[in-house]
Amino acid sequence: MTSQPENTDDAIGFDDLTRDIAEVPAVEVITTVAVHLMSAAAVKCGLAEGGEADKDLDEARKLITALAGLVTAGAPEISNFHAAPLRDGLRSLQLAFREASVVPDEPGTGPGEKFTGPVYS
Repeated sequence: MTSQPENTDDAIGFDDLTRDIAEVPAVEVITTVAVHLMSAAAVKCGLAEGGEADKDLDEARKLITALAGLVTAGAPEISNFHAAPLRDGLRSLQLAFREASVVPDEPGTGPGEKFTGPVYS
Protein backbone atom coordinates (compact mmCIF):
# COMPACT_ATOMS: atom_id res chain seq x y z
CA MET A 1 0.00 0.00 0.00
CA THR A 2 1.39 3.40 -0.93
CA SER A 3 0.90 6.40 1.24
CA GLN A 4 -0.54 9.63 -0.08
CA PRO A 5 1.18 12.92 0.73
CA GLU A 6 -0.45 14.66 3.65
CA ASN A 7 -0.51 18.07 1.99
CA THR A 8 0.05 19.52 -1.43
CA ASP A 9 3.49 20.84 -0.48
CA ASP A 10 4.71 17.22 -0.37
CA ALA A 11 3.07 16.25 -3.67
CA ILE A 12 4.83 16.57 -6.98
CA GLY A 13 3.02 19.31 -8.82
CA PHE A 14 1.77 19.09 -12.35
CA ASP A 15 4.13 21.91 -13.28
CA ASP A 16 7.05 19.78 -12.10
CA LEU A 17 6.02 16.95 -14.43
CA THR A 18 5.58 18.98 -17.60
CA ARG A 19 7.68 21.50 -19.41
CA ASP A 20 6.38 24.95 -19.97
CA ILE A 21 5.56 25.27 -23.67
CA ALA A 22 7.64 28.44 -23.71
CA GLU A 23 10.73 26.31 -23.06
CA VAL A 24 10.13 23.92 -25.97
CA PRO A 25 12.08 24.75 -29.14
CA ALA A 26 9.96 25.19 -32.29
CA VAL A 27 11.77 22.37 -34.08
CA GLU A 28 10.69 19.98 -31.32
CA VAL A 29 7.06 21.08 -31.51
CA ILE A 30 7.00 20.76 -35.31
CA THR A 31 8.65 17.33 -35.38
CA THR A 32 6.46 16.03 -32.55
CA VAL A 33 3.28 17.10 -34.32
CA ALA A 34 4.56 15.57 -37.56
CA VAL A 35 5.29 12.24 -35.85
CA HIS A 36 1.78 12.20 -34.35
CA LEU A 37 0.26 12.87 -37.78
CA MET A 38 2.43 10.13 -39.31
CA SER A 39 1.42 7.62 -36.67
CA ALA A 40 -2.27 8.40 -37.05
CA ALA A 41 -2.04 8.23 -40.86
CA ALA A 42 -0.26 4.87 -40.70
CA VAL A 43 -3.06 3.48 -38.54
CA LYS A 44 -5.71 4.83 -40.92
CA CYS A 45 -3.84 3.32 -43.90
CA GLY A 46 -4.13 -0.07 -42.20
CA LEU A 47 -0.41 -0.33 -41.45
CA ALA A 48 -0.70 -0.72 -37.67
CA GLU A 49 -1.45 -3.72 -35.51
CA GLY A 50 -5.21 -3.47 -36.11
CA GLY A 51 -4.66 -3.66 -39.87
CA GLU A 52 -7.84 -3.66 -41.93
CA ALA A 53 -10.01 -3.09 -38.88
CA ASP A 54 -8.54 0.39 -38.39
CA LYS A 55 -8.27 1.25 -42.07
CA ASP A 56 -10.10 4.44 -43.08
CA LEU A 57 -8.66 6.00 -46.21
CA ASP A 58 -10.84 9.11 -46.00
CA GLU A 59 -9.31 9.87 -42.60
CA ALA A 60 -5.84 8.88 -43.84
CA ARG A 61 -6.13 11.33 -46.74
CA LYS A 62 -6.85 14.20 -44.34
CA LEU A 63 -3.98 13.29 -42.04
CA ILE A 64 -1.47 12.87 -44.88
CA THR A 65 -2.52 16.18 -46.44
CA ALA A 66 -2.11 17.96 -43.09
CA LEU A 67 1.29 16.31 -42.65
CA ALA A 68 2.37 17.35 -46.14
CA GLY A 69 1.39 20.96 -45.45
CA LEU A 70 3.26 20.97 -42.14
CA VAL A 71 6.40 19.36 -43.55
CA THR A 72 6.45 21.57 -46.64
CA ALA A 73 5.91 24.78 -44.70
CA GLY A 74 8.09 23.81 -41.76
CA ALA A 75 11.08 22.36 -43.64
CA PRO A 76 12.86 25.67 -44.30
CA GLU A 77 12.47 26.55 -40.61
CA ILE A 78 13.72 23.28 -39.09
CA SER A 79 16.69 22.51 -41.39
CA ASN A 80 17.17 19.60 -43.74
CA PHE A 81 18.58 17.51 -40.87
CA HIS A 82 15.15 17.40 -39.24
CA ALA A 83 13.04 17.72 -42.40
CA ALA A 84 14.58 14.88 -44.44
CA PRO A 85 13.26 12.03 -42.25
CA LEU A 86 9.85 13.70 -42.14
CA ARG A 87 9.81 13.92 -45.93
CA ASP A 88 10.79 10.24 -46.17
CA GLY A 89 8.00 9.23 -43.79
CA LEU A 90 5.51 11.38 -45.67
CA ARG A 91 6.47 9.82 -49.01
CA SER A 92 6.16 6.33 -47.52
CA LEU A 93 2.66 7.15 -46.29
CA GLN A 94 1.69 8.61 -49.66
CA LEU A 95 2.84 5.41 -51.36
CA ALA A 96 1.09 3.23 -48.77
CA PHE A 97 -2.11 5.19 -49.34
CA ARG A 98 -1.78 4.67 -53.10
CA GLU A 99 -1.30 0.92 -52.61
CA ALA A 100 -4.23 0.68 -50.18
CA SER A 101 -6.61 2.48 -52.53
CA VAL A 102 -8.91 0.35 -54.67
CA VAL A 103 -8.92 3.12 -57.27
CA PRO A 104 -5.61 4.99 -56.94
CA ASP A 105 -5.54 8.75 -57.44
CA GLU A 106 -3.90 10.14 -60.56
CA PRO A 107 -0.31 11.26 -59.88
CA GLY A 108 -0.43 14.75 -58.42
CA THR A 109 -3.92 14.36 -56.93
CA GLY A 110 -3.15 11.99 -54.05
CA PRO A 111 -3.12 13.10 -50.43
CA GLY A 112 -0.67 15.94 -49.85
CA GLU A 113 0.57 15.93 -53.43
CA LYS A 114 -0.58 19.51 -53.95
CA PHE A 115 2.22 20.36 -51.47
CA THR A 116 4.83 17.75 -52.40
CA GLY A 117 4.25 17.20 -56.08
CA PRO A 118 3.37 13.82 -57.64
CA VAL A 119 4.49 10.67 -55.86
CA TYR A 120 5.24 7.66 -58.03
CA SER A 121 5.73 4.08 -56.88
